[in-house]
Amino acid sequence: MDFMKLFNAFPGAVSQGLVWGIMAIGVYITYRILDVADLTVDGSMATGGAVAAMMITAGYDPWLSVFCAFLVGLLAGLVTGLFHTAMGIPAILSGILTQLALYSVNLRIMDGKANTAVNVTKYSVLVSSRNVRSLALNNPIWLLIVISGVLIILLHLFFGTEYGCALRATGANQNMARAQGINTRFGTVVGLMLSNGIVAFSGALLTQYQGFADVQMARGAIVIGLAAVIIGEVVFGKIFRSFWGKLICVSLGAIIYYLVMQIVLWLGLNTNDLKMLTALVVAIFLAVPYWKGLATRPKAGKRGA
Repeated sequence: MDFMKLFNAFPGAVSQGLVWGIMAIGVYITYRILDVADLTVDGSMATGGAVAAMMITAGYDPWLSVFCAFLVGLLAGLVTGLFHTAMGIPAILSGILTQLALYSVNLRIMDGKANTAVNVTKYSVLVSSRNVRSLALNNPIWLLIVISGVLIILLHLFFGTEYGCALRATGANQNMARAQGINTRFGTVVGLMLSNGIVAFSGALLTQYQGFADVQMARGAIVIGLAAVIIGEVVFGKIFRSFWGKLICVSLGAIIYYLVMQIVLWLGLNTNDLKMLTALVVAIFLAVPYWKGLATRPKAGKRGA
């Protein structure tokens, strides 16, 4: 087998993992911190990409485009939050409804087109897959590491504040949080907004990295995000125990996921089977903690003795 081909694919896998790791951090906020099953991300990530593509092709600064994508993601999370808290719709169904509506919104943003190209030679972008094997500063890996690090620091500072702790308490035990005077409904909305804002921010970076935005670009994003969260926790959970360490685990989990994908493709798997492989990877890593618990659980006879 051509090991050099596999080695050359690793930088691209790392850079993709860093981009999707930012999205996975957004998923972590709802999945682990708020304990809410939010499926909005399949739509809000594409929304962030669409906003970035249209702004960049219109001549706007790429940093401004990712910031605007973040703001639009906040609005998407707000809609899901209002569906859930103000209208009493279950969280998972609220996310599905918002995701469904965002498909039409994304088409509107891109002037009715299913995809929009962002040519790196014609437009200024922050990250591009074209430079992924370069040893210069224009290699997207360096900037993505910096962006991921800054995001983790900001989230660590935010969730260390009094209100950030209130959000964490909301996810841990809503009844106890309400007993302490915390507005859990408002906190849930804020958490959903923050999560989808980060996801849309990641979508804006992904559009620039791959050179186009597509209304289907984020299909299955929630599964990849959950895969990154679970893989990171299983592999690095005992190493990083602090809050910021757990966010690093999520980012590393996304990198491992894409490295595994590259190895599987190198072994000759049909690309049509990648979705099935993703589901199997997530299922296996979800089962690992359960299997560990069964292995370490004392048997009934020993307990009786």
